[in-house]
Amino acid sequence: MQEAMLYEKLSDNKVRCNLCAHHCVIADGRRGVCRVRENRGGVLYTLVFGRTIAQHVDPVEKKPLYHFYPGSSAFSIATPGCNFRCQWCQNWQISQIPSERDLEFGRESSPEEIVASAEEMDCRSIAYTYTEPTVFFEYALQIARLASRRGIANIYVTNGYMSQEMLDLFQPYLNAANVDLKAFRNETYRRYVGAGLRPVLDNMIYMKRLGIWLEVTTLVIPGINDDSDELRDAARFIVHELGPDTPWHISRFFPGYKMTDRPPTPIPTLYRAQEIGLQEGLHFVYVGNVDGEAVTVCPQCLRPLIIRNGF
Repeated sequence: MQEAMLYEKLSDNKVRCNLCAHHCVIADGRRGVCRVRENRGGVLYTLVFGRTIAQHVDPVEKKPLYHFYPGSSAFSIATPGCNFRCQWCQNWQISQIPSERDLEFGRESSPEEIVASAEEMDCRSIAYTYTEPTVFFEYALQIARLASRRGIANIYVTNGYMSQEMLDLFQPYLNAANVDLKAFRNETYRRYVGAGLRPVLDNMIYMKRLGIWLEVTTLVIPGINDDSDELRDAARFIVHELGPDTPWHISRFFPGYKMTDRPPTPIPTLYRAQEIGLQEGLHFVYVGNVDGEAVTVCPQCLRPLIIRNGF
């Protein structure tokens, strides 16, 4: 257990956590929304430093990042915990563990061991992924500092709900991020995620300003965020605020966790979303979680540049 960063002490032994946009005020003996940061006697602790729940070598395309060292491997790690409560969570078995099981889960791995494993596996990058890397920020930051010294890139696969103070601290070591844009309606975020849309949008703009390579993913869910007007609004935001060369990944939903009452996303819906993105001026819109190829085409001459299969 390690003292957390980015918090302030309040009266009556309370603390305010400033790691993410929830800015939780946490009473003594209680935890924040993420369930992995706990106030003990007026000191905020992270409960997941060094405790990995997943370690895998993945193609960087599985993050998904299609325009960042394509064809390379990413050493991918996670700890328990998340500051969202997505009812459709695809990784709920590990992201929601602190809500439903004890935190004594996973294995201890020091930052040095993570970097050594990445080097041993000949990985070009380390990806903080699967759950929400913001909630294990202190651990990720120490790993990222070591990795940068060894010439290993750092990747965040995130819901984008971190504070800008956190981004300022991580920016010197963060090379790329994929932000999961869950919807483009605040009411959808409030109802199904337990958060707000605006901080996610602001953080994507801020990442772009900081020079972090950014790609965006939207899991398209029937009856939740598949309306053409909403998809068009999302595409316009990406074009105008992040730039037309920002890749947008349109991903297929499969029922699970607390959302089992909906079918998998129809394939035509995914290609309709892709067409909307292209119509609005995006150069790179990819359909994911489906069989077939994902092709990067030159926006000028339309020649295929990279052909991917299996992502």
